[in-house]
Amino acid sequence: MSHRTTEERIPQVVFACVRNGGRSVAARVLTEHYAQGRVIALSAGTQPGEHIHAEVAEVLERLGLDTSREQPKHLTTEMVAGSDLAITLGCGEECPYVPGVTYRDWPVDDPGGQDEPTVRRILADLDTRVRALLGELAPDLVLAPSVLAPV
Repeated sequence: MSHRTTEERIPQVVFACVRNGGRSVAARVLTEHYAQGRVIALSAGTQPGEHIHAEVAEVLERLGLDTSREQPKHLTTEMVAGSDLAITLGCGEECPYVPGVTYRDWPVDDPGGQDEPTVRRILADLDTRVRALLGELAPDLVLAPSVLAPV
């Protein structure tokens, strides 16, 4: 086992929802975009679907964020146990509980099946939350401008 100092340790966060097709994927992609390797982000679902929501992928791609490798994954106890923080986005009591892991619930609307303006509004909410979270997890990280900022 490595004996790294606290400063060298990279925090890991898991974003969990039911289908792992919208909110959790968007939160993971946004986190990876802004974190620049300073935070590891995972996403998974309690009942993962077949694919990520096309409407979410389309908006993320238009914002310059690659979703081509995103595939819904099953949320496991091991994923949660390996994380410092579990952010739940609508999976409620179905998310496995692991003592010692900090849990936060983000009450964010489901973008699945929504029109583009609604998906953009939901992504803007997630963007704000992710940027604030990164301010906590990597306080000295200089964040790039928001991908949703007006041009």
